[in-house]
Amino acid sequence: MRVGVPSEIKKNEHRVGLTPTAAREYAARGHQVAVQTGAGMGAGFTDDDYVKAGATIVADAATVFADSDMIVKVKEPQRVEWEMLREDQILYTYLHLAPDPEQTKGLIASKCAAIAYETVTDARGGLPLLAPMSEVAGRIAVFSAAETLLKHNGGMGLLFCGVPGVAPARVLVLGGGVVGLNAARMAMGLGAEVVVLERSIPRMAYIDEVTGGRVITRYSSIGAIEEEIVKADVVIGAVLVPGAEAPKLVKREHLKKMKPGSVLVDVAIDQGGCFETSKPTTHEDPTYTVDGVVHYCVANMPGAAPRTSSEALNNATLPFGLALADHGLEALRKDPHLARGLNVLKGEITYPAVAQALGLEWTDPFGVWPQG
Repeated sequence: MRVGVPSEIKKNEHRVGLTPTAAREYAARGHQVAVQTGAGMGAGFTDDDYVKAGATIVADAATVFADSDMIVKVKEPQRVEWEMLREDQILYTYLHLAPDPEQTKGLIASKCAAIAYETVTDARGGLPLLAPMSEVAGRIAVFSAAETLLKHNGGMGLLFCGVPGVAPARVLVLGGGVVGLNAARMAMGLGAEVVVLERSIPRMAYIDEVTGGRVITRYSSIGAIEEEIVKADVVIGAVLVPGAEAPKLVKREHLKKMKPGSVLVDVAIDQGGCFETSKPTTHEDPTYTVDGVVHYCVANMPGAAPRTSSEALNNATLPFGLALADHGLEALRKDPHLARGLNVLKGEITYPAVAQALGLEWTDPFGVWPQG
């Protein structure tokens, strides 16, 4: 198969769809890999690194899209990219379609097979291609929150870790999944007081075990959220409903009860955000303030660490990508977990949560969804 890797064009996105190590694995299977010149530079990979791995360097994205059977990316395609997709092509990348009707329409119109990293599953019910970026995002969220708390960044002027005789920040984490656990452990390690709100009792028991009881866990309810946000200096939104838009757990009226200069970090912003006042921001201009509360809502937090993020992402995506390259869409029949990554096929929505969020019909071409 001809596999194409274009440069990422979303603002401040420096990750790359295939690292040279991953490209070599495709080449070793007999696949042709074409990489747009400079695609890996932001993550520290040169064109020569790709050539040594057996890839071909091409001059522009138009050539990559025109000559490839499968496009491997990191972030969702931008308009100029989805307009280059075609019916006989596989797109393998993060999509986050639920809050993005324009991209969804573009992919439907292209009739490509769009496979989303974030909805591929595993035998344990996890999301293996989302997990590595969730780990990175959860950790970066804490660093970003600590920096934003400083006075010159709009925060209340609180040192995240405190000093002897002065209390550290109190961090509230909404959701105890991969993002939430990584955020909680990082915040705990930096000396903060940490509370995690979660609805899974086994998950709360696991968080208690792995943190040695140093993280407070509470069952997530409207009342618990309202009680905890008043005390919090930082709130990290880490909730996820696979493929669907994130629930709005913190409302506009809640902000008036929070401490002036406190910080909200919305890691769920790719799925529409879990704070009612969230809107996507960039690494160049990461924050804005509403009712005295500073919002950090960067839509590609792992993009701040592109080398680590690209390598971690490729470790997870490579086996599924090789299966697609080896077998094409037949790989979806062989692996129902990979089939659940399919969001769009031949102009049809194939993921129920995406269809529900956008008010569209859906189809199940590979029989992986329960009926009725």
